[in-house]
Amino acid sequence: MNMKNRNLISITDYSKEEYLHILKLAETFEKEPVQNIAQGKVVATLFFEPSTRTRLSFESAANRLGARVIGFSDASNSSTAKGESLADTIRTVSCYADLIVMRHPLEGTARLASEVATVPVINAGDGANQHPTQCMLDLYSIQKTQGTLDNLNIALVGDLKYGRTVHSLVEAMCNFNTTFHLVSPESLKLPSTVKMHIKERNLKYYQYTTIAEAVDKVDILYMTRVQRERFLDIQDYERVKNSCILDKSLLKNVKPNMKVLHPLPRVNEINTNVDPLPQAYYFQQAQNGVYVRQALIAAILGLK
Repeated sequence: MNMKNRNLISITDYSKEEYLHILKLAETFEKEPVQNIAQGKVVATLFFEPSTRTRLSFESAANRLGARVIGFSDASNSSTAKGESLADTIRTVSCYADLIVMRHPLEGTARLASEVATVPVINAGDGANQHPTQCMLDLYSIQKTQGTLDNLNIALVGDLKYGRTVHSLVEAMCNFNTTFHLVSPESLKLPSTVKMHIKERNLKYYQYTTIAEAVDKVDILYMTRVQRERFLDIQDYERVKNSCILDKSLLKNVKPNMKVLHPLPRVNEINTNVDPLPQAYYFQQAQNGVYVRQALIAAILGLK
């Protein structure tokens, strides 16, 4: 399957067959992480918003492939601080790199970047909109733990309104006959624009306000933090920040195959007493991000 020079801005940019192709490639990188197939290639990581896991796992992936990495992790160190437009920044960086990985706090900026860039662009998160590479590693983690992506019950918990990882995952899992269990406070429910994808596929979804109502029914419990940075009014954040907290006492009667995922960072939504339990998979999930991002870089640069 030829995916050379393909942008990845929204998870809907790729088909179900293309997801599965990337997941198969990721398996090969998990077996053999160091493959110097990208020597001479340059990957630019442009992070206009803070990131630990996404930026470092992309840089780790590029390094393990033998590519060079350039870029910045603080927009104040770039010429945008001098007033340069995003479009001009992207056009310029296109002259220096073979692939651009970008995170930006404003929705739609990744799409704009892909329209002006002369090299492929990967969206590493644009505001509350999309986070497609996190979605890919979530798919890989679900497949690894369940042996399949088909016919699963998945609970999405916490900030379903602003959580870009949730939005991407819902859209992708609609391809696999998923039953969705949506757990959030009323003010952070899944937006109707995202719920529309579920309805268009005639899939089932259920809505709850507590984890206890859903946890025993599901194969995957996907936790998210309530994102303080997305709230304009801090009082609104304070009202909901502790609304969905997972404690080990909630995991007593879960399915034997059930795993807890989290895109991280966590604040207090997963108690540390869950960490030693066999259901906890979120740190392995972060590790999977390197293999999936290796697969994406290799496919988009036409190396695999």
